[in-house]
Order: sequence, then C-alpha cells, then structure tokens
Amino acid sequence: MPYSPEHKARTRQAIVESARRLFNRFGFEQVTLDQIMSGAGLTRGAFYHHFDSKDELYAAAVASFVTCNPFAVKTAGAARALKDPRRLARMLVDLYLSDEALDNIDMHCPLYALPADVARAGLEPQQAYTDLIRGMSHIYRSALKGVRDAEQRAQAMVSLCVGGMVLARTTNDPDLRRSLRRSARSQALALLDVAQRAPVRTLEAMHGV
Repeated sequence: MPYSPEHKARTRQAIVESARRLFNRFGFEQVTLDQIMSGAGLTRGAFYHHFDSKDELYAAAVASFVTCNPFAVKTAGAARALKDPRRLARMLVDLYLSDEALDNIDMHCPLYALPADVARAGLEPQQAYTDLIRGMSHIYRSALKGVRDAEQRAQAMVSLCVGGMVLARTTNDPDLRRSLRRSARSQALALLDVAQRAPVRTLEAMHGV
C-alpha cells in the first residue's frame, strides 16, 4: 500500500530538519547521508524517494529557515500583527542578535551558520541562500519606505546583523561576543532611526563622503 501524500510530506520534513541541525553543527562536507537519515529515524534507502542529491537537500535545509526556525516564525507572526514596518524591522534586529539566537545552535540562521559551505556549494544552495538575503533585506527596506537610499541602508543592516553573528560565533570570549552583537545592533538601528529623522540623507552624507 503506497504512503499518503501527508506521510510523504512529513517524512521529507523530518529529513530536512535533521539535515539542517547537522549542517549547522558540523557543516555540509562533514555530514553524511547516513547521519542525516539516522537523525530523521529513517534508513538511507528512503533518501532518494525525496531528494535527487545532497545538494538538493542542502538547498531545502537552507530554505526551511524561513518557516521552521522559531525566530523566523516569531518574526512572521509579528509581521501579521505589527502594522508598523519599522517596529518589525527593529524586532528582527533584536531577535537576530539576541542571546537566544546565538545559544540555539540547531536553529542558527544559514546566513551566519553556513556561509563558507554555501560559497562552495552548487547553484541550488546558493539560490536558497540568496533568497534568504533578499527576504531579510525586504523587511528592512519596507521599514525605510520613502528613503532615497533605502536599498543601501537595508543591505547595510543585513550585513551588520549577519556579520555581527558570524564574528560572535568565532570567539570564546563572552564579553566580546556581547560587545560585537551590541555594536552591530546599535549601528543597524542607527541606520533605521537616522532615516526616520532625516529621510532624504544618504549613507555617504552620514559619513561625509
């Protein structure tokens, strides 16, 4: 008797969740299909009923952050509840650079957990990664509606959030971890707040370029 579509979808999701956790902890190259399938409570033989390759699974694992990550879910829920795009953007900055996000390794965002892996990966993982960057930029750009250099500011905010977390993950100094993220948060919110006070100014004008 063939499995129902619902069973197949649940099985696929279990594989993706197992892969995401393992990739976050150990990286793409170090994780085997056997480990992924074991983490999902399945045998290796079931893998090819859902994916054609490890690259395809990697892309799905990166893309799944949008819907499965608790921080992403919390942000998405707020997007429906919050009418002010600026409040949503501030909340995302706070969540992204929070102790909660840093401490939960299994749920780390691929933007700071997997950059080196994605850079060496094929087109599918890179596309999924690109979609995450664009999605995060969109939230910040929406909060900067009417600002002349909104796109530039949004990309700078993404860079600060992701870069702050990348660096915080590399050090075992708790004070430096906090300081790096605090500095990134301060600068990211400054881009948002300065835009609110003076919407016609550009990043170059802010820095005297």
